[in-house]
Amino acid sequence: MSPLTITSRDAATGPVLEITGDLDHATAPRLRVAVDGLTLAAGQLLVLDLAGLRFCDSSGITVLLAARNLAIEQDGGLALAAVPDNTARILRIVGLDRVFTIHPHAPASTAPRSAPC
Repeated sequence: MSPLTITSRDAATGPVLEITGDLDHATAPRLRVAVDGLTLAAGQLLVLDLAGLRFCDSSGITVLLAARNLAIEQDGGLALAAVPDNTARILRIVGLDRVFTIHPHAPASTAPRSAPC
């Protein structure tokens, strides 16, 4: 078992939470508290950087959905970045790959978007 670590940083698009370790029934409440403590401005994007995620069970998936719901309630959005293969497989199996915006790595999700001409 890998301990869960949540590191917060700001990006041009909004807050980024870097999640490392195991996200399971014992640790998911910690991520929920971290997400519940965030305030997004309208149009901001909450990015969950999962590059260091070692394991994710159904409790972890539930807190990812709760984070998405919170972002939407605050007129923002949520993106998952660097989703590990084992977690990406679970998301595909249950159809959540069509619910979440998924980027290959955090820089792709936090790059400022250019305005249309």
